[in-house]
Amino acid sequence: MPTLFDPVRLGRLRLPSRIVMAPMGRGRATRDGTPLPYVADYYAQRADAGLIVSEATNPAPRAVGHAYSVQWHTPAQAQAWTAVARAVHDAGGRIVLQIMHAGRIGHPALYGHRPLAPSPVPAAGLARTFDGPKEHPEPQEMTPADITDAIEDVVRCAETAVAAGFDGVELHGANGYLVHQFLSAVTNRRTDEYGGAPHRRVRFAVELVEAVGAAVGADRVGLRLSPGFGLNDMTEPDAAEVYPALLQALRPLDLAYLHLVHGSDRELTRVVRARWDGAVVLNPGTGHLGPEATRAAVADALAAGFDALAFGKQFLANPDLPRRLADGTEFNPPDPTTFYQGGRRGYLDYPRTDDTEGNTASWSYSSTSSR
Repeated sequence: MPTLFDPVRLGRLRLPSRIVMAPMGRGRATRDGTPLPYVADYYAQRADAGLIVSEATNPAPRAVGHAYSVQWHTPAQAQAWTAVARAVHDAGGRIVLQIMHAGRIGHPALYGHRPLAPSPVPAAGLARTFDGPKEHPEPQEMTPADITDAIEDVVRCAETAVAAGFDGVELHGANGYLVHQFLSAVTNRRTDEYGGAPHRRVRFAVELVEAVGAAVGADRVGLRLSPGFGLNDMTEPDAAEVYPALLQALRPLDLAYLHLVHGSDRELTRVVRARWDGAVVLNPGTGHLGPEATRAAVADALAAGFDALAFGKQFLANPDLPRRLADGTEFNPPDPTTFYQGGRRGYLDYPRTDDTEGNTASWSYSSTSSR
């Protein structure tokens, strides 16, 4: 059985370890979604990861779901993101851009119009706007032209990201956002070719993956999924039929990897792993565990056949997480009050382990391995 510190290939990416930094929105952006200058420092601090997956990035204003979420559709945003990729590469790392359309998870206060979604089914709960929490409105059902536009937005963002130096892209198909909304019979009540039976509800996801793969190379494209995860008021009564149908439709596209989210149906994630011939990254949900418990969870996931493990809060609070995992060093606890605010505090100031010769000697791989 492989260990966390063995290399692995995800599409065209050869990673020096199986330790992935999970995507985590942190709210360090201007009102228009441009990453602040020190975002590059944050990602560069964590370049010892085998792979960094960026926070969810909106490819157009109409794709935005939350206040101060990062975006990429203007020259200023391109300049900021290019600096991020350069900083990570200069530190010896690899990074892919996660691209996300929020669908019904949004509010007119963010961009001036009703959110777009597969069907006019509002989400329970509150939207995070610049003016504070507001109830999610009833979304506007997407027309065929809206669907085409949404795919084109993502393709354009992916092309720009790769041209700017990102090693690939990850499409966000999880956590109750637009792709996930198309998969569920509760949020997708369409009667056209994008709704109805499971094999039709997966069509938007497949067309999106196919279009992005054609634009930047399928071996640069990952897809994040969360089968059965109820975040953002999601319900999937027939998930056991939908995800096998999705895998069958995706199989000919030769994706770089699938990325499964903690909180998903555990049994169904094992089914996905067993039925998918390519690489699968698992977020095992070990954010509140110490080093020993984390290693036990990792061993279980690797024994189940997952190829790499993605860590969220642990990477947030421990920029040198791979070294801590290798040495058994205790983890810094994350500060929830700074997850989405606080500027540099709670963002760039988490301490690293003492970088003495004794600690360095146990470090088992070089983060400067080939991308």
